[in-house]
Amino acid sequence: MDLDWTAEEEAFRDEVRTFLQENLDADLAAAGCLATSVYPDHAASMRWQAILHAKGWAAPHWPLEHGGQDWSAAQHYIFESERIAAGAPSLSPMGIHMVAHVITRFGTEEQKAWFLPRILTGEVFFCQGYSEPGAGSDLASLQLAAVREGEAFVLNGSKIWTTHATEANWMFALVRTAREDRPQKGITFLLLRMDDPGIEVRPMLMSSGEEVQSQVFFTDVRVPVANVLGEVDDGWSVAKYLLEFERGGSAYAPDLHVRAERLAAQAEAQGGDDGCPLIEDPLFASRLAALRARIDVLGTLELRLLSGTGQGSSVGALSSMLKVLGTETAQALTRLALEAAGPQALVYQPHAVRPGGPIPFYAAPEDGYLAGERWHALAPLRYFNERAASIYAGSNEIQRNILARAIVGV
Repeated sequence: MDLDWTAEEEAFRDEVRTFLQENLDADLAAAGCLATSVYPDHAASMRWQAILHAKGWAAPHWPLEHGGQDWSAAQHYIFESERIAAGAPSLSPMGIHMVAHVITRFGTEEQKAWFLPRILTGEVFFCQGYSEPGAGSDLASLQLAAVREGEAFVLNGSKIWTTHATEANWMFALVRTAREDRPQKGITFLLLRMDDPGIEVRPMLMSSGEEVQSQVFFTDVRVPVANVLGEVDDGWSVAKYLLEFERGGSAYAPDLHVRAERLAAQAEAQGGDDGCPLIEDPLFASRLAALRARIDVLGTLELRLLSGTGQGSSVGALSSMLKVLGTETAQALTRLALEAAGPQALVYQPHAVRPGGPIPFYAAPEDGYLAGERWHALAPLRYFNERAASIYAGSNEIQRNILARAIVGV
């Protein structure tokens, strides 16, 4: 694999940079650079999606016939790298980056024609209904009951850790439509409206103070059978395909590279106990160097993945490897940033950053006072949010089991 950019790829990089310079205003850049987790400020993210959609770049990884771009794997990687370097916010992944792939592969022509254009514009905004109080990493044990009555399913039960349930107007959910000899059987992949009667959303307060996730309760909710994606009772096949994109469908390395470089610059300006710049502390410098090396390795693996998918290969087990490496490297980076921030990270001041959801029980100072720099305020919030990274999308322990079976053969 040749890792040098061609002249055409360098020209594309220049085109992306020009586009970002012309369209990325200060508010959007702040929403990207000061995001406390993988989920940016909702309003800014949707405004940025509208700008990208007008350019035709909201979903470049989609098939051409549905609004995508005929980009090479290298172009996709360049675009993501330049977007992150410029500070542009990410887009919510549940619609464009996750369920859209499943609709493209398993949906009927009617489902494709109705959902895909509306996902692009943001008119349809999805949340993911997978986890339940008793079914997290062991997702196959889910119990949300969907009993068929004529041409509708009647849902009773709940989902938990549902990101952006308060903003979403649609949910893609796994429901239990039958009980078979194996828990993976009898599961159905269902698309449902969040304003259907009988749905109650209760926001959850996270350790960071944000309300990004919710628990969603279903009481006699009627969903048309026509909203099934794939086959009834065979939703596990659909879910496994979607999880490939949740675990490894996007690149970790560009974001981690930018964050590592910013941390190096911050450590250059931050004094240690001896008054010297923190970057000159041998222990800190060695830990940062080790993380930079891991990020370089991760970037090479991601280019391999993009190269394979560009040739029609399945993401497969490699997505599990990238999920483990990407999330654990991110966690190590936030730990180091928190240590670098020192005592100033103890001050809780989310008004200085751009949280991914509402923060109840907090009143920002009227004069906007900030103790230290913005990165001092960002460090603890990112640290708390990053704790979940090795759990969501299937815990890293589960990913290691998948790798052992698929690659090692044990």
